[in-house]
Formats: sequence, C-alpha cells, structure tokens
Amino acid sequence: MRRKIDGDRVYYHLMSRTVGGRALLGVRCREVLRKMIWQVAEFSGVRVVTYAIMKNHFHVLVEVPGGVDVSDSEIVRRFRRLYPKPTPWQPLSPRQVKKLLSVNGQEGQELRRKLLSRMHDVSWLMRTIKQRFTRWYNQTEESFGTVWAERFKSVLVEGSPFALRTVAAYIDLNAVRAGLVEDPKDYRFCGYGEAMGGGRSARAGLRIADPKLSGYRQTLYGAGSGEKSGKISISREDAVRVLEIERGKLPLPVVLRCRVRYFSEGIAIGSPQFVELCRNAEHGVHPKNKPKVHPMEGADWDGLSVGAGLRTNLFG
Repeated sequence: MRRKIDGDRVYYHLMSRTVGGRALLGVRCREVLRKMIWQVAEFSGVRVVTYAIMKNHFHVLVEVPGGVDVSDSEIVRRFRRLYPKPTPWQPLSPRQVKKLLSVNGQEGQELRRKLLSRMHDVSWLMRTIKQRFTRWYNQTEESFGTVWAERFKSVLVEGSPFALRTVAAYIDLNAVRAGLVEDPKDYRFCGYGEAMGGGRSARAGLRIADPKLSGYRQTLYGAGSGEKSGKISISREDAVRVLEIERGKLPLPVVLRCRVRYFSEGIAIGSPQFVELCRNAEHGVHPKNKPKVHPMEGADWDGLSVGAGLRTNLFG
C-alpha cells in the first residue's frame, strides 16, 4: 500500500532502477518505455506530470485523483487503450468487455470490480509498466529474468505549485546532470523535451505544475536566463563543494543540476504542515517509520521540508 493522504488528489515522485544499475535502456528501449508509461497511465487514470527515462533508471511524477467515478463507457475506452487486442495475459477483447459490462451479470460485475481496482493505484501502475517492459525486453533481446533491481521508490509531493515545479524540474534535468545534453528541451525522453517537441500530453502534464509554464522555465533556467542553461556557469563539482563542504546556499536552478537525495529518499516533500500530515499513522506510515520534518538545505526552497533525516551526502 502506498502512503496516501486525504484529499481530492495526491502526487507521487516514482522511481525505478535496472538490475545492477546496468545501462540496459538504449534509444529503442527508452522509446518503448516512454510509450508504455503513457499507455498504462491512461488506463489507470493517473496523470503524468513529467518523466525522465535514462539508460539505467526512470522517474515519473504523477497526479492520482481521489473519489473519481469511472463509467462503464470510460472503462471500455481505457481497456481498449491498454488491451487493443486479446493477449495470453488478457484474453478478452474490448467488445467482449463492453458486452459483459452492459449485461451486468455476475461475470460483468466481477470484471468491473477487477478493472476498477487497477485504476488510480500507483503500485499497479509501476508494476504493470515494469512487467510489460520486461516481457518486451526479454522477447526482443532473447533474454530472460528481471530487468529491474528492486521495488520502485516513491516520494509523496505536496500539490502546491512550487513543490510540483521543483520536483518536476529535478526530474526533467536528469539528462543535464548526466551530461547528455546542456538543455532538457533537447532530450527526447523527458516530459519537458517531449512538450517542447510538440507533445500535447506532455505539455498538458507540465501545466499541472505551472499552467503558463513561465514559472517552470524559471525553475529550470533561473530568473532572467530565458532558456540558456549555459548562463548557469558554476560547475557541478564547485556546486557540490559549496553545498556539502561549506554548507552554503546556491541558486535553486544550480542546485537542481546536482543529485539531490531529498527527491529520491525524502519520503514526503512539501510544507512542514504537509510533511507532518504524512507522519500520521492513519495514512499508512508505520509508527516506527514516521519521518521527522526537516527543512531542506542548500538553496532557497521557499519553505519546503522533507520527511527524512538525510544528514550527510545530500548532494552529488
């Protein structure tokens, strides 16, 4: 069960790494995985805010709605998106599903229950993405066994504009941190790159974080820098020295170009009140694992806190 708080919607930063951290995901693999993420998310009713697919891991920031009624016609539409034709794992056709639901007998009611149970669930979302990709990869590469190292990680993210923009920007800057591109718009396997390339779903996702995208661009590039990431001139090594050794602060766009463990191991990110709420045992966090509220360090995080005591090696 994923940690969840009450409300109309909740946001998660989800991550998974390949087994042994091996660079298994070439260009073709990343493209297939990109399509699978969108396809499975559409079935589940989980909205992708942004994503990044690297050679040995991937990130997804998602919005999960709460209290949504899904009609039979919508169930059939989503089913057709994920299962356009029968497979050994799903032998029913969309037409058969539609008929069973319309008759509404015992078989149809059970089918409706099973399909609805898979929706709005990030555990099912990630498991299905990874299982589908593993089957494709093993068939394509004539391989066998698992592709993924461990159960995915998840961090709850507050639905405030700044928190969403900051986490989304960190995700979209993955390829910049890896030295693959200087500008995330030039990386085709991230939400920002896909949005700038004309992807309507990717652009719609980023608008969840910032309806006009102007604030998001500022988070990526810094105030007054437009889309010229080169104007952020400090080296990554110097940034880490300032942050880790001198315990200083740097502009947010500079810090986001470092590896920041808050985003992968923070349990929850948001205002102190939000993180404190996530500590409530009623929301699925075991009392022994209740995180303490820690203000985020190293930059002007606009009051963001994190639900884990990360004392050393915060940046890399």
